[in-house]
Parts: sequence; C-alpha cells; structure tokens
Amino acid sequence: MKDEEMKPLIAFGIESTAHTFGIGIVDSDKRILANVRRAYSTEQEGMIPAKVADFHIKNAEEIIREALTKANLSMKDIGLISFSQGPGMGHCLRVGAIIARSLALKYKIPIIGVNHCIAHLEIGKALTEAKDPVLLYASGANTQIIAFESNRYRIFGESLDIGVGNFIDAFARYIKLGFPGGPKIEALAKQSDNYIMLPYVVKGMDVSFGGILTNLKQKYDSGMYKIEDLCYSMQETVFAMLIEVSERAMAHCRKNELLLGGGVACNKRLQEMAEKMATERGAKAYFLENQFNVDNGAMIAWLGILEYLRGKRQTISETGIRPYWRTDEEEY
Repeated sequence: MKDEEMKPLIAFGIESTAHTFGIGIVDSDKRILANVRRAYSTEQEGMIPAKVADFHIKNAEEIIREALTKANLSMKDIGLISFSQGPGMGHCLRVGAIIARSLALKYKIPIIGVNHCIAHLEIGKALTEAKDPVLLYASGANTQIIAFESNRYRIFGESLDIGVGNFIDAFARYIKLGFPGGPKIEALAKQSDNYIMLPYVVKGMDVSFGGILTNLKQKYDSGMYKIEDLCYSMQETVFAMLIEVSERAMAHCRKNELLLGGGVACNKRLQEMAEKMATERGAKAYFLENQFNVDNGAMIAWLGILEYLRGKRQTISETGIRPYWRTDEEEY
C-alpha cells in the first residue's frame, strides 16, 4: 500500500448555522487539529440574520487563517471540505456554503454538506465512550430528543414552539442581560434556591416554552420577584422538563446512555440533573467540553469524514443550503 493511501483523511469543517462562525480541522483518526470559532454578541438585541451574516463575512478570513496555522497545515493538505448545509438561518448558512464551494473549486477538494444536528450527536460519540445514546440536543433554535433506530436518526420529542436556548436568551434580553444570555442566567440562578411556581409544559414526548416565557415576563414586570429567584426557577422548571422526556425516550428505546449536546448543554445545572437521572436508572450520562457543546467546526468536519467514508459524494450543484433540514430525513 502506498504511503498516501495510509494517511488519515483530513477534513476542513465550516460551521455557520447561527451566531457562530467556526472552522474545525479533524482527521479520520479522531484527532482535533484545530477548532477555532467566533460568536456574534450584542448588548441590546438578539440575532438579526443580516447582521450575523455580516459578522461571519467579516471574521471568516481571519478564522480560516488561524485554524490552518494552529493545525500547521495549508489547504493543499486538506482532503475534504465539509460545511453545515442545514438546518439554520438562511443568511448565515449561505456564508458558510459559499466559502465551502469556493475553497472546494479553487483547490479541487471534495465537498460534503452535513446536517448540523446530527453533527452534535456524532462528535459526542467520537469524543466520549457513548456507543448508542439518546441525545438531548438543547441549543438556541433546536430542542430535540434524538436516537438512532432502524437506519435513521429519529426525533422522539422536541419543542413545539421555540428552542430552549432561544427561550433563555429571550428572557435574558427582556431583563436587559444582552445576548447571549444563557451564561448570565446560569450565574444569577446560582445565587438563589427559592423556587417560584412556573408552568410545567410537557405534552407527551414534547415540550413547550412560549407560555413559560410569558409567565416569567409577567412576574418580572410585577416587581414582586427577585431576578435571581426567577432565573433559578426557570432553570429548575425547564431542565426538569427536558430530563423527563429524555428519560422517557431512554425507556422507550431501551438505551442506557444519555448524551448532552448543544450550547445549553454547557449549563452545569442541566448536567447535574442529567447525571442524577442516569444514575438512578443505572445508566450513564455523557458530557463534552464546552467547545464541542456549542456550535463548532470540528463537529462538522468529523461528520463530513464519516459520511465521506460511507460513500457520500456531492457535486457543487447539490450543495444548496437546507434551512429546514430535519434530523430524521436521511437514512444512514
């Protein structure tokens, strides 16, 4: 066998579904050679798609250069371009797709668009000992309970309205904490243990956050409650909802592993609740480093490698963005 054939495949992953522009460089031996990202933030508003896309365009060249430098590679060393094809914000997805196509054409490198949600699951399986987990995918726009069954990633429960991360950020903006608000909410919640009754909305295997957000705003506007108590109560309520449906999915699928993924999975209180539930079931909960929970290019690169090695190929004309791409649309 030639030396070239024995070298691991090196993938260049581009993440641009929402507020993060990230470049990850990963090889087929699961080595993370680089994982560089920048995230849009604001003190006054949430994510305005056009502004976030401009942020990506402004920062892309620097991030690409930094990632290649960190990996000590050039584009000529790259064997695959992988990018987030969906789901996500159209303005942002287009930035990543255009950059991916440009690099693929310029350097004559194969290109693959991957599903952002599945990338969260696969990087978790790659970097932990989880083999066949239920994934609690808790991020800004997405809140899903995912498991692999019958050759397909299937959604066993999800939010009926907004994602849990967007819900948290919306309340944070309402109380003038800026965006992103999740870490600030978590810090305030740690300063309280006074639970205030909130709606608890679980409908079968699905959850809903819109009514809880309205209730929180009303309580805040009344001036009768401390912000710390509201933040604490919000976390305790919505995280309990997520853990309940995750446990039900584990029982239904007869799986004994739970993997957390997505930006909200960085929250230590959510991790504590997941750990306690799993322990009581005789199961195991798995958590990633924060850099792999949040949106990142490494997970996109890794899923690209998996799909390329399974035989997936795409032409440039097949790399159009898919903003509403469901996790359960593709067979594997």
